[in-house]
Amino acid sequence: MCRAIDRIPGNAAGVERVVRRGRLLPGVGRPRVSCVMRNLLTHPTPPRTLPLIAPSILSADFGEMAKACKGVIAAGADLLHLDVMDGHFVPNLTMGPDLCRGVRKHLPDAFLDVHLMVTDPEMFIKPFAEAGANHLTFHAEVIPAARIAEVIAKIRDQGMTAGLAINPGTGVEAVLPHLPILDMVLVMSVNPGFSGQSFIREVLTKVERISDELMPVQRLEMDGGINPINAELVREAGCDVIVAASAIFGKPIEKHAAIINDLRGQGPA
Repeated sequence: MCRAIDRIPGNAAGVERVVRRGRLLPGVGRPRVSCVMRNLLTHPTPPRTLPLIAPSILSADFGEMAKACKGVIAAGADLLHLDVMDGHFVPNLTMGPDLCRGVRKHLPDAFLDVHLMVTDPEMFIKPFAEAGANHLTFHAEVIPAARIAEVIAKIRDQGMTAGLAINPGTGVEAVLPHLPILDMVLVMSVNPGFSGQSFIREVLTKVERISDELMPVQRLEMDGGINPINAELVREAGCDVIVAASAIFGKPIEKHAAIINDLRGQGPA
């Protein structure tokens, strides 16, 4: 999903011209935010066309969390994905800002990608920012469309980048109007709530649709049931941030590097 971009010099509104699959399109006035997420997304493990791999610590050993997180980073993971569930939006209760703070303490240089599966994401923006999160994604299903830009602004005001997620049953119409102001879009490939679920292949059509509209400074993430067997389908559809939970943490540590390489499409470690 590597696309060329042509920034128009001297344009105070920050308007961009974007080359997408051979077409030159007029850009949109988009807030330019200097932040860690942008650096991560534009400077991944080369080449740029390879996806970033984000192990979901939901499947890690909570009693050995620091060790597990350090292990996957050492094995080649690009960032860590934190699945936050409130027991209301999804039928599970997982982690909060304190766990994020603990991970940050032991991994000061790791990029922490927080996925809020909660009914009231606004109440968690500041707590996760203070806990050391780099990026915050919330769900389109819980915020009225007219207020999504406001929530994104609140996330950026706390020094984080912003993402919008949609569940398997939610159409792309819930996210497309907001693409110009997003850093990342997350498409769920399972119904959120628990790790270890089976991949829902039908969501790949949504990924393809969204991918065609993204700028090169934006990423498209998929979360749920991804493993080395189906990862190629995910990459081909246009995802360039791949979240994997049990596919990584459910295997012995000595196999993590090979699994991460397989997910990325690089072959044996």
